[in-house]
Amino acid sequence: MPITDINQLDLNQRYSFADYLQWEIKERLELIKGFIFKMSPAPSVKYQVASRNISRSFLNYFHKSGCQVFIAPFDVRLLDTKKSTADKDVFTVIQPDLCVICDATKLDEKGCVGSPDLIIEILSPGNTNKEMKTKFELYQESGVQEYWIVEPNDRLVLIYVLKEGKYVGMRPFTDEDDVAGELFPTLSFPVADIFE
Repeated sequence: MPITDINQLDLNQRYSFADYLQWEIKERLELIKGFIFKMSPAPSVKYQVASRNISRSFLNYFHKSGCQVFIAPFDVRLLDTKKSTADKDVFTVIQPDLCVICDATKLDEKGCVGSPDLIIEILSPGNTNKEMKTKFELYQESGVQEYWIVEPNDRLVLIYVLKEGKYVGMRPFTDEDDVAGELFPTLSFPVADIFE
């Protein structure tokens, strides 16, 4: 019998990417270390505006660069380094709002296998704890080189850069600033443009 509703699943059980591929559930889900996390309901207008504007800046910057930009929904399978890449051995499947992947060997027909170079998550009501704590720790552990958190309500961007296995936060970028990370330092644009 096909799984079409999240209520058919045991939320205390661990699942693999192989399980995830079998589900026919309409709502978006992520697996973090095998456990199901529901994604927020339809995002707000502020979220959509920020997503559209950041995506435009990133798509323009990376066009014909060798790196590729992917926008949710897009499955990223983060690997336990002791496990294989077989679907049955992958227990973390996330859908970042935006990610940049510069190693084409990480791409397959199902999405990305391994850590993107850069991930952006946009906060919306209900996902702040997951983005600020759970995913922060997950991305750090998985070796994502740069993690951007965009806060539409406060109109700011937080950037964390991986150094010696730990994230180091840059100063917050606010409306008066141009935002630029360390990984792609020539990628710079006004923070205000994100929220217009």
